[in-house]
Order: sequence, then structure tokens, then C-alpha cells
Amino acid sequence: MQNEEYLRYKNLVDEHILYFLPDIDHKSITLTEAMTYSLKAGGKMLRSVLLLAACDFCGGDEKTALPYACAIEYIHTYSLIHDDLPAMDNDDLRRGMPTNHKVFGEAMAILAGDGLLTSAFEAMNKDMLLYFDNVDLLKRRVRAAYEISKGAGCRGMIAGQVADVEAENKQCTREILDYIHLNKTAALIKAAVRAGAYLGGCDKKMLEDLDAYAENIGLAFQIVDDILDVSGSEAELGKRVGSDEANQKATYPCRYGLEESKKKANELTENAKHALADYYDNAEFFIKLADELASRIK
Repeated sequence: MQNEEYLRYKNLVDEHILYFLPDIDHKSITLTEAMTYSLKAGGKMLRSVLLLAACDFCGGDEKTALPYACAIEYIHTYSLIHDDLPAMDNDDLRRGMPTNHKVFGEAMAILAGDGLLTSAFEAMNKDMLLYFDNVDLLKRRVRAAYEISKGAGCRGMIAGQVADVEAENKQCTREILDYIHLNKTAALIKAAVRAGAYLGGCDKKMLEDLDAYAENIGLAFQIVDDILDVSGSEAELGKRVGSDEANQKATYPCRYGLEESKKKANELTENAKHALADYYDNAEFFIKLADELASRIK
């Protein structure tokens, strides 16, 4: 994702990524270091970018959405720290760097993840306090925070992670496979888009169309990542390849093979683009992004 508009959104988040973290007492400086280590390790910042882009698309000011864009990046980063732990995926590399627990130890990695998760909600709630005199703008922020909470929680990302863990070393159905991907990955992507749409003042049709777009690219994104885990390189992924097979994960390539998985990813990409076809040039960013995400396997 190197197009100019994507990089503009990404740089905006990167510049503010530490701004919304709470001040932590110096006696807990290791916590600050561990949280910052993973936040500044790079990455696509896809969810944050989508949140800002959706806010823009719906007529809002992207800068006012920054607390929520950074909050969703805090949540995503916490999930990666915890995913990499020995009890989960047991990965040594993330984004081309040693994983958090390899640098700071398992206990501190768990606490860094906990710190990032709670900091996300502190950032969003602190922003809401500024809008008590404007009920409409406050409602937008409450809705955005709710979407992020739901997407990250027991009806979203965590639910998908539970199903993912329980499906290891088993033959799972298509229904369970879709459930894992739609929740583990797509739910937070969908939450980012919906939150940005609310912050931008979307109407009902905009929200529905963006919703369909986000669900399709969210599922396509995970399928592409699973394909790259089989056929990609460590440089592309920023972590070791073959980990899904080693951990006996439920993935599209494991169940359907590479060619069928590529076909499904491309089909989902076309569905995502079709969802925003009525907006023509106004949806150019989202259309281009969908193609770029799919092109990683071409």
C-alpha cells in the first residue's frame, strides 16, 4: 500500500500514535518501553487508515478522528503482542523485529498488551469529554467507540481467536472457517470503517455500503495473509512463514488449496469494489486499496 493518499493517512496516524497514550509513572518505565516498542515497529496501520478514510468519505474532518484511529491501532497492536506469545502462536518475529516477549519477557508482554487495550478506551473516552456541549458530535463518538469495542471484543476479534485456537489440529467446516476469519480479522476492520463513518456523519446508505465493503475486504485480507504464509517470504510477512501449518491452523489454503483460495480472495475483492460502485470517483481510495490488498498474491 504505497499510494499517496494511503501514505498520507498512515503518516498522520504514525505522527500521533504516542500522543494519546496516558502518562505512565517513571516507576513503570518498562511498561512504556514495551508498549512503545510494538507501536513503533512499523506495519500497514490498515485499520487506522480505513477509519480516517471512512471519516473523510462521509464528510468529516480526519483530524478529529485521530483519537479513534490511534485507539484502534493500540487494540490491534495489543492483539498481535498476545497472539505472538508461546501460549498462542509462539512467534519469534513480528514486522521483521523480535516479538515483544522475546525482548521484554512474557509477563511484560502480557502487561504491555493489557496497557495498550486499556489505553485505547482511555483515549476515546477522554475525547468524548470534550463534546458534552454538542450532543450530535458526542453521539457520533459514542457510536464510534461502541463499534470499536464490539469489533475487538467477545462478539468480534476475541470470539474469532477462541474459535481459531479450538480449531487447531482439527478438520473444521466451511462455516467455522468463515466464522474464524470474519471475527478474528474482519470484525476489527469492519469496526474501523463503521467508526470512521459515524465520526464523519454518514447517512444510512453510506453506512450499509461501507459495511459491505469492509466485510469483504476483511475476509479477503485474511485469506491473502494465509496464502502468503504458504507461498510468501519472511520479508513479505515480517515473520516466519509456514507458521499456520506448523500450528495446524484452520485456514483457506489448508482446506481448499492455494488456487481455490486465490479465487475466493479475488471474488471477495470484486464484491468489495461493487459495494461502493455507486460513488464513482468519490470511492477511488477504497477501490484502489481493495486492488492493492489483493495484488499481494499476484
